[in-house]
Amino acid sequence: MSQQFFILGCGKMGSAMLNGWLSGGAAKQTDFIIIDPYFDKSSLASQSVESQQAVRSFASIAEAAEAGMVRADVMLLSVKPQMMAEALAQTDLLDISDCCFISIAAGLSIAKLTQMIGAGGDKGVRLIRTMPNTPAAIGKGMTAIIGNQAASAADMDLAVQLLSVCGKVARLESEAQLDAVTALSGSGPAYVFLLAEAMAQAGTDLGLSEALARDLAEQTLYGAGALLAGADETAAVLRENVTSKGGTTAAALAVLMAEDGMTDLLARAMKAAHERSQELGR
Repeated sequence: MSQQFFILGCGKMGSAMLNGWLSGGAAKQTDFIIIDPYFDKSSLASQSVESQQAVRSFASIAEAAEAGMVRADVMLLSVKPQMMAEALAQTDLLDISDCCFISIAAGLSIAKLTQMIGAGGDKGVRLIRTMPNTPAAIGKGMTAIIGNQAASAADMDLAVQLLSVCGKVARLESEAQLDAVTALSGSGPAYVFLLAEAMAQAGTDLGLSEALARDLAEQTLYGAGALLAGADETAAVLRENVTSKGGTTAAALAVLMAEDGMTDLLARAMKAAHERSQELGR
C-alpha cells in the first residue's frame, strides 16, 4: 500500500520540495495529496505519467476526504502561519492516528501547532518543526529541525531524508534554538542580497555601469560562497588569504571591521531578528 503524503499548501517552497521528491523516485511508493486551491499540476518539473499519477490536488481537506483520501501518513504543513489554524481545522475528517506532521511555517511553536492539530493518535501528535530558507527552492537550502516528545527517531530520520532534497539539514537540541536559527540562516539570505545590492551601488558610485556593477557583485558573492562551501579552511582563514598587508583589501576591511563596522552591525541586526522571532512564537 502506497504511503499517503499530504502537502497542506503547495507554494514555492512546497512545490520545490515536491519536485525534489518526484525527481528522486518517490512517485513509485508515495501518493501525494496536495491541498491548495491554486495548485497547478502543469508546474511539476517532471511531466512523466508516473509523476502525474502520483499527485492529486484538492482545494481543501474536505474535498480530498470526499474523494476517499482519508488516511494521512505524513503531512507537510506549508501554508502561511496566519492561515494555519483554518487549514488544520478539517484534519478531523482524516485518519491521522499514525501521521507524522512536518511544519515549515515560521513563528508557529510546537505547542501552538499541536493545539491546532488536536489529539492525534494514542501517543499524541507526532510533530517536527523546521526552519528552512529560500535557497531550498534550488536545492541549496539550510534547514534546522526539532521534534516534540511524541516524534520518534524514525520520524526524525524521515524528516531529514525528506528535507535533504532541499539542501543541508541540521538537528537542534531544543526548540528555543529555532529563534537563533531564524536570525542566522532563516533571514540570512536577505542579508546576502542586501550585501549584493550595496556592493553594486558602491560600484556604480565609483563609475561602473549599473549592469557591470551588478554582474561583478553577484558573481563575486556566488564564487566566494562556492569557495567557502568547498574549502577545508574557515571563513576567517579564507579572508586572511585574500588580505595582503597594506593592500586594497586591508584598507576596505579596516573600515568593515572597525568597532562600529559590519561585525557590530550584523550582530545588532541578528539580535533584532532573534527578538522578533521570540515575539512571534509567543
